[in-house]
Amino acid sequence: MLTASSTLLLLAIGGYAALCAIQPFGTCRTCRGIGYRLRYSRTGAPKPGKPCRRCRTHGKRLRIGRRLINHTRRLHHDGTRTRPTDHKEALPWQ
Repeated sequence: MLTASSTLLLLAIGGYAALCAIQPFGTCRTCRGIGYRLRYSRTGAPKPGKPCRRCRTHGKRLRIGRRLINHTRRLHHDGTRTRPTDHKEALPWQ
């Protein structure tokens, strides 16, 4: 029972990671992808209102999983050496 649930959990996490890698942007939940908050006139017709503050009028947002991927890649890039190790620099006191 425990192995089936852990396998299902790993499969779900892997699927979400693949989704974040393939499609990094999702629809904004505040404006539903329009880019503006909708206002309604007296007759009930929708019209664009204020610009959406969450997506900044793009209608798309970066997924949380993609933010984690970008953060870990940046950490790895900043933590690795960029120069070859055989390059010797003069020490400041020499």
